[in-house]
Amino acid sequence: MAEGPASDDRRAPAPQATGTGGLNRKRTASDDRRAPAPQATGTGGLNRKRILVAEFGRAHGVRGLVRLHAYTEDPRDLARYALTDEAGVQRFAITLLPDGLARVEGVAGRDAAQRLTGTKLYVDRASLPPPAEEEFLLVDLQGLAAFDAAGASLGQVVAVEDHGAGAYLTLAGPAGEKLVPFTRRCVPVVDIAAGRIVVELPAEVIVPASAEGAAA
Repeated sequence: MAEGPASDDRRAPAPQATGTGGLNRKRTASDDRRAPAPQATGTGGLNRKRILVAEFGRAHGVRGLVRLHAYTEDPRDLARYALTDEAGVQRFAITLLPDGLARVEGVAGRDAAQRLTGTKLYVDRASLPPPAEEEFLLVDLQGLAAFDAAGASLGQVVAVEDHGAGAYLTLAGPAGEKLVPFTRRCVPVVDIAAGRIVVELPAEVIVPASAEGAAA
């Protein structure tokens, strides 16, 4: 797994979720703390036994190929695991192809490939290697209670976003929603077992979630 830049960035798994074991994006020897790309959305009803690792995109051509959006640090890691739907009932055997494409066993034409668009692919969490130190799955971060250094409640982590420039935690609290950079400086304590994080962040760099959406 490639080392990241020497920075204060904790960019989100992996598995994951996101984000990233190749399925979890992990902290480097620098201050980088990346939350895995394998991920889940929302805070209610999270499936912590199955981890989201990829999603089928649009059909490509007429021979049943599909775009594959991998949430693993290395898309080739997908070939190591049994991919299923969220319930673990429907299985998908794929062959990875260049340029982000995949061939799905049993899918021979464009119509069948189009029906897969948006299908999310999961792996059994038990099949993943145990997270290393400073390595987190997005699904484990969501729902954590957030506190400041003095122990005052800041709300709860309701989402983890990583669009390539570094991960942000969305905190929902009495003052509304705020986006907090997932760096060691801003989030010095992540205690999954206790269900909490500690946030230390200068007020001037806290981004209100509503302002972020308006800017986009």
